[in-house]
Formats: sequence, structure tokens, C-alpha cells
Amino acid sequence: MVKVAYASRSGNVEKIVNTLGVPDVLKIETGQEVIDGDYIIFTYSTGQGQVPKIVETFLAKNSGVKAVVGSGSMAKHAKTFNFAAETISQHYQIPILAKLDGTGTKEELEKLARTLEQY
Repeated sequence: MVKVAYASRSGNVEKIVNTLGVPDVLKIETGQEVIDGDYIIFTYSTGQGQVPKIVETFLAKNSGVKAVVGSGSMAKHAKTFNFAAETISQHYQIPILAKLDGTGTKEELEKLARTLEQY
């Protein structure tokens, strides 16, 4: 399975990653972390749907990003829901594997786990 790098502000992204049980995980805390090889980035959106600065810094330092998973709040940010994942997808020309509301549903997480197995 591919490596995962994630940033979590409220704990939702961390809970998603922990639920998936991915063995090779790097938590992004400063953006200065380095990951070897290909990876999938899990992120939240900040402000009006922006990519968090620590995620931007991390992506600039680590070139192996292959896909993105976003977590957001449809109730609080419907107009900018998961815009960070969309921005990353467009900028790096990579697929969005999931756009989750909060920690996602059991079904969404099961589907995401199956998708991750293909990487």
C-alpha cells in the first residue's frame, strides 16, 4: 500500500487515517517533514476553502504526491466544501480519491480503503 501524509486541524483527518489503518503514515505538523517516494495526501480546507499553509509547504518539498483525500464540513462550508482537495488535484494533476464530510460514513471509508489498496 502507498504511503500517506496527512494534516489534521480538528482531528477529523487524523481519525480518518487511523480508521483506515494505513501502515505507513506521516503526520504533517510543520510542513517541513520529508517523505520518501510516492504518497497520498489527506488534508482539510482552511479559511474560504484554501489549502493549509503547512500542506502547501509540504507539497513543495515532497514531489511524489499521487492523489488527494479531503475532509471538510458541508454544514459549515457548503460553498467551499473540500476546495483544498480540488486545488491540490488541479495544481498537481492528480485524482481526488474522496471528499469526506467530517470523518466520512462507514461506506465511504470502506470504499476509500479498497481504493487505497490499489495504490
